[in-house]
Parts: sequence; structure tokens; C-alpha cells
Amino acid sequence: MASEYAIKTPPQTLDDADATAKPLLEKAKANLGFVPNMYEAMAIAPGVLDTYLYGYALFRGDSGFTPAEQEVVFLAISRENGCAYCMGAHSMLAEKASRVPGDVLAAIREDRAIPDEKLAKLAGFTRIMFRTRGLPRESDVKAFLDAGYKEQHILQIILALAVKTLSNYSNHLNHPELDEAFSAYAW
Repeated sequence: MASEYAIKTPPQTLDDADATAKPLLEKAKANLGFVPNMYEAMAIAPGVLDTYLYGYALFRGDSGFTPAEQEVVFLAISRENGCAYCMGAHSMLAEKASRVPGDVLAAIREDRAIPDEKLAKLAGFTRIMFRTRGLPRESDVKAFLDAGYKEQHILQIILALAVKTLSNYSNHLNHPELDEAFSAYAW
């Protein structure tokens, strides 16, 4: 789902980025081999891109979730927010980098029951955190913890919600085109 409004300020590219945005875009290119369209659009407000990149790195490096679990969290949030760009990008990462089982990825993309019980609990609890704005019931938390997760994972989901809010909402307003690297996973 896209906003009726579209940001009119052109994205910042490596060729024309200001002094604050340029190092962020250069770092992205060094890490990924290209600068995603989403990053160029977020760089219109460099603090948004910087905060996103920082939080994203912290979640990836210290969440206590496996790479597959991290993608399930990001995909569950992006689906809830209706962000086609992030659904495409994280679907590619899920399959190619994080090794999310194909049936799990398809279930999340199609809003069907997830066939892996633990990943289903993770996606379900992430959706509860999203829908309740961080006010889960005790029974929701108990079910999540009973699935093998810890309380620190709840706080890590909050970090993922913050990161995805930055990217999903920015994408709703910036309407970045899905990069070639993710195009086979358009949603």
C-alpha cells in the first residue's frame, strides 16, 4: 500500500548527496555492493537513514535471533505495514541469505498459517506487538516464552518495529522503485 502523497524532493545519490548523507550512502555501497533505492530516498533526511542503519545493524548483530528468525520478524512487520518494497527486499534476503524455508516465506507473503511451529509463534507474537502497540497480554507473552524465546527477544522485537517503522513509513511516502537485486521477489 502506498501513500496518496509522494515526497517530491529527489533522492540523494552518491553523485549529489550532501556531506551528511554521502558517508552513509558510501558505507551502504561498501557493505552491499550497491545503494538501495530505499536508502537514497531515506537520505533526504540523513538522520532517518542513519538511525535506520544503526538500529538495523544492532538488530542483525545482537538480537539473539537466528538469521531466519530475524527475517520472519522483519517480514511480519513489513506485511502488517503493507510495505511492498521491504516485502520484496526481505523475501530475497530470506531465501538467499537467511535460509528461511520456502514454505514459511510463502506463508508469510500470502498471509497463511506458517507451517513451522516456532516461527509461527515468532511471527504471531511480532504481529501482536505491532497490533497492540507493545501491549501484549500475559497469555501472549507466555505462549511466546513457551515457544523457546526469552524476555530479551520481546525487547528486540521492539527494536525491529522501530527499524521497520522508519523504512516502511519512508517507503510509503517516497515510493522507491524495487531494486533489480530484489525484483524477482516483488510483492
